[in-house]
Amino acid sequence: MTLRGCGTALATPFKGGKVDFEAYKRLVTRQVEAGIHFLVPLGSTAETPCLENDEKIELLRITRELCPDRPVVAGVGTNSPVATIRNIRMLEPYGPDAWLVVVPYYNKPTQQGLYEYFKAIAESTDKGIVAYNVPGRTGTNMTAETTLRVAEIPGVIAVKEASGKLDQIEEIVRNRPEDFSVLSGNDDQTFPIMRFGGDGIISVASNVAPGLMVQLVEAAEEGDWTKAEVLDKKLAPLYDACFVESNPIPAKAALNLLGFCEPDMRLPLTTAVPATFDTMRKVLEDLGI
Repeated sequence: MTLRGCGTALATPFKGGKVDFEAYKRLVTRQVEAGIHFLVPLGSTAETPCLENDEKIELLRITRELCPDRPVVAGVGTNSPVATIRNIRMLEPYGPDAWLVVVPYYNKPTQQGLYEYFKAIAESTDKGIVAYNVPGRTGTNMTAETTLRVAEIPGVIAVKEASGKLDQIEEIVRNRPEDFSVLSGNDDQTFPIMRFGGDGIISVASNVAPGLMVQLVEAAEEGDWTKAEVLDKKLAPLYDACFVESNPIPAKAALNLLGFCEPDMRLPLTTAVPATFDTMRKVLEDLGI
């Protein structure tokens, strides 16, 4: 399987302390109707560390049911290979096409440790692995050299690159295997990464504006850089607004303003402050959403 295009890192709606599965169905349906290319439940945007196993299973089951015709990449990564493989075994029956596996956090592994970790995970499953490099959350940057080694492991199909280091990402794009996808993990770097040959984005902003993000990525895929740049500049205030507080606090505020779900979070995250709602309200008005 080759991953390309715009995939949404889906938020998890809560109501009264419980997962609001009906609201989640509305969110997934909206994504599919907007033409999203693939979906990514159970990532960091989903507040997965604070989800119970039965909730994870039901969220993945709903995603697969409502998105039968395009890839679903389920987040399973932890900082322990045993726990990550346990997540894979638990979620495998519910139909994901690939697994999103974050660089182990807190442990601060060496580059060789990262390689061995992804090798162990890939050998545990027959589904594709998307390695997720996000040093701002994990405390460890997987270098271009290590990423290119990991790309040679059978079963590793892509990297979600959220290091913010464009020179590093360009090196990966330039030297990757032919069937290995490089996906931006930062909305505001979608345009430059695709401009030098990247394959798309796993997006937070597309929770809020799926149609516009799809248009941006499709314009870039078609080489219509004028249109892509116009859309990128139009979406820039949304990119910024999505991170005025910790993700997904602002995205949940926007979804609440749009009437899709409550803005509720699970501790240790807290509901958006009034200024975040004000910022998102203006962004939505300017985008005409």
